[in-house]
Amino acid sequence: MLRVQFPGAIYHVTLRGNNRRTLFRDDKDRARFLARLSEYAEELRIRLYIFCIMSNHVHLLIETPEANLSAFMQKLQTAYSVYFNLRHGESGHVMDGRYKAKLVEGDDYLLKLSRYIHLNPVFIGKLRTFELRERIKVLRGYRWSSYRSYIGEDRALEYVEYGPMLGFMRGSQAKKRRAYRKFVESGLAESDDEMRRVMKESRLSMGGEAFREKIRDLHHDLVSKHRRTEDVALRKIGSRLPVDRILDAVCAVLGVHRGEIKRRRRDSWLRPLTARMLSKYGGLTQRGIADVMGIGTGASVSDQMRRLEDERLWNKELDVLVKRAESQLVTLIAESGEDTAHESVKR
Repeated sequence: MLRVQFPGAIYHVTLRGNNRRTLFRDDKDRARFLARLSEYAEELRIRLYIFCIMSNHVHLLIETPEANLSAFMQKLQTAYSVYFNLRHGESGHVMDGRYKAKLVEGDDYLLKLSRYIHLNPVFIGKLRTFELRERIKVLRGYRWSSYRSYIGEDRALEYVEYGPMLGFMRGSQAKKRRAYRKFVESGLAESDDEMRRVMKESRLSMGGEAFREKIRDLHHDLVSKHRRTEDVALRKIGSRLPVDRILDAVCAVLGVHRGEIKRRRRDSWLRPLTARMLSKYGGLTQRGIADVMGIGTGASVSDQMRRLEDERLWNKELDVLVKRAESQLVTLIAESGEDTAHESVKR
């Protein structure tokens, strides 16, 4: 998914374990993620307002003064994934590459969102049924969010920007922390339906109607520009390749046999990559691709290609494979054009 990025943009970022699996197995994993989060926030000048680390997902509220969300998330996800696989003796995807990042309008939306994120530890499972006093105790004792440092239970963290949230409160710093604690914990006794509704109104942003419309327009312009760029590239390429030549080229690049394309394998990008090449260089429809590859529906093909593009934003190894396959196919098209030209001369 193409990201709307601009200097000073504020995002609610959520990232999850691949297939919603456990992302953090113990406190050592959480500490490592937090260390990388603080390191890259400083390195890329990210303003981290709020964080909350759960067992299978993470919430972040950040500002990007230098419009570099994608670069930040790529470094963060890659570093943690490498660490996780090495430590636990695993391979493959650790995180769902399709991290969500909603642009957030300031003031009320920002403050209410901070409460929603900080309350995550007590809005899960059986904790929902606990008495209010118990839930407050759990919330104040939860170590893996920024809440304790916001309310003065822990020292302030150097890598967290407290000013914007506490700035909504009045009085001395101590009074602001108490007021923020009261604001957040009041959410335990209230329905969270309003915030959930706001979060579902748009997949791109969170805010008033005018703000959502502005972000929709920006995203539309971004997508249109991206498509025009691809169209120009395809016009330069000119002709299309036969299906068999595309399949052979992709299999050669990935070092697999043709029969692997129709096999459904977990954590494999063979089929999504092949679908992209059949669409871009073969001119096939999604339904046509589904028939060639033995996939149930055209919608499934669309979903696979979308996941591929999202993954490429941070997975350098995958991006290299895609570019290598494209380079091979562009060469084949060029050679095909030369052969046609030679035949015309002979005639």
